[in-house]
Amino acid sequence: MQKRKEKHASPHPLALRLEDNLDSLRAAATKRSDLVIRSFHVPGNRNQMECALVYIDGLVDLTSINESLLHPLMNVLSAHDGDSAGRFAAIQNCASAAGPAVIVEDMESLWQQIMQGDTVILVNGYPQAVASGTSGGERRSITEPTTQNVIRGPKEAFTESLRTNTSLISRRLKSPNLRIQNKVIGEQTQTNVSVLYLEGIADESVVREIQKRLDRIQTDGILEGGYIEEFIEDAALSPFPTIFNTERPDAATAGLLEGQIAIVVDGSPFVLLAPVTFFTFFDSSEDYYQRFYIASFLRLLRFGAFFVSLLLPSLYIAVTTYHPEMLPTTLLVSLVAQREGVPLPGLIEAFLMEITFEVLREAGVRMPKAIGSAISIVGALVLGQAAVAAGLISAAMVIIVSFTAISNFVIPSPNLSVTVGLIRFALMLLAGTLGLYGVMVGLMLLCIHLASLRSFGVPYLMPVAPLIWTNLKDVFIRFPLWSMRTRPDGIAGKNRIRQKKFLKPRPPG
Repeated sequence: MQKRKEKHASPHPLALRLEDNLDSLRAAATKRSDLVIRSFHVPGNRNQMECALVYIDGLVDLTSINESLLHPLMNVLSAHDGDSAGRFAAIQNCASAAGPAVIVEDMESLWQQIMQGDTVILVNGYPQAVASGTSGGERRSITEPTTQNVIRGPKEAFTESLRTNTSLISRRLKSPNLRIQNKVIGEQTQTNVSVLYLEGIADESVVREIQKRLDRIQTDGILEGGYIEEFIEDAALSPFPTIFNTERPDAATAGLLEGQIAIVVDGSPFVLLAPVTFFTFFDSSEDYYQRFYIASFLRLLRFGAFFVSLLLPSLYIAVTTYHPEMLPTTLLVSLVAQREGVPLPGLIEAFLMEITFEVLREAGVRMPKAIGSAISIVGALVLGQAAVAAGLISAAMVIIVSFTAISNFVIPSPNLSVTVGLIRFALMLLAGTLGLYGVMVGLMLLCIHLASLRSFGVPYLMPVAPLIWTNLKDVFIRFPLWSMRTRPDGIAGKNRIRQKKFLKPRPPG
C-alpha cells in the first residue's frame, strides 16, 4: 500500500460527503461520456454504506473490476461491523487484492489516477479515496518487428503498452540489478515514462543526467518517444541521431548489458537507448546470432553501402563534369554517347532523379499496402525507362541513383539512412560547383562535425576518435563472443567485465 505524496498542499481536498465528490468529478468531466460512476449501497448491521466506483470506460479491465474488486468489496463491507478506521482498512485490502492500490486525498490526484486506468473507490463519510490498479482495455498484441527484421533471432517486437514493453525486457533480463524508475511527463497527456538500467553496469553519472533532463521537460503532451528524444539529446540541431531507437526487445536488452540506459514511453512501440556512438547505427541484432565471420562480412558490407549511398552521386557528378580525364577512354566515350541529346546538366539531372525517388519512396510509405508496391514498380520501371527513352536523363544516371537507393536501404537504422539522404544532396551541390575539391571539403566538414558530437558525454566517433583498441573488437568486424571479455570503455560504468576469462572452445582431447 502506497500513500500518494504531494509537494504542495492541494487546493481541492476530498469532501466528507460522497455526493459532493461525485459532483466535483462530474463538473471536471462535463463533456466526457466515457466517465463511469457506479454507485451502490452496502447493507450493514448498524447502518448501510454509500459507495461509488469511478473509472474511464476503455481504460480498465471490466472483468477485474467486477470479479476482483466489486464483489469482494461488497462481501467484506457487509460482513464488517467495526469502526470507520476498520472499514477503510477493509476497503484498502480489497483494492490491494485487485491491483496496486494508492490512497488519494485531493481531487487532482484522484482525477490523475482515473486517467491512468485505475478504479477509484469513494465512500460516504471518508475524506480519502482508494485507487485500485485495474488498467486494461484493448491493446495491440505482440507482433513481429516491421523496421528491424532479422532472418535468425527473436520475432517479438515492442507494443504501445508501457508495462508490456518493460515485461519483455524483464523476461530476458532476470538480474536483480535491473532498475525501473517511473515518471509522468506532459501537463495534458500525463504520459508514463520508464527509465531502465542495470545498476553497477550503467554509468551512474549518465543515469543522473538523463533523469535530470527528463525532469526538465515541461510541455503539454508526449505522444511518442520522438518527443523525448528532441528534448534530451545533446546536439539538437545536428542531422545525426545521438539517441538510438529500437522496436526489438533483444536489442534493448543487449544495450542494457553494454551499459546503456533505456527509456520506455507509454504509447510508443520504440524504446530509446543512450548513450550511443556513430557505429551503433550499423549494428544489427542478427550480427550476434550468426557466425562471427558472417557477421563481420555483413557489417563491412553495411559500411561500404553507407559510403556508396553518401558519395556515389556526388562523385559521378564531379568526375563527369570537371574531371573526365580520370575515366578510361572506353567508359568516357560510352557516357558521352549516353548524354548526347540530354538537355540537362549532370547536377540538375541527379537532383531531379533523387527527388523523384524520394517522392516515390514517401508515396509507397503513405499509400495503402495493397497498392504501395504497385507504385514502386511503376515509378522504378515505367518512369525510369520512359525518361531515358524520351532523352530527359541518361541511362547511367538511372543506374547511379538506383544503386544509391538500394545501398541506402542496407543501413539498419532508418534514422541514419534519412540523414545520409539529406547529406547526399549537400555533397551533390558541392560536387556540381567545385568538383572533387568540393566533395573533399564536404567530407572534411562532415568528419569535423562528427568528431564534435557527444551523446551524453560519450564521443560520437568512439572508439575510433578517441582510439580505444579494446573496443574495436565490435566495430567494423565482430570478434568471436568468447574473445570480447570487457564491455565498451566509455559507455559502461565501473563493472566493465563481461566474462571472467576467455572461454575459447576446443575439441575434446
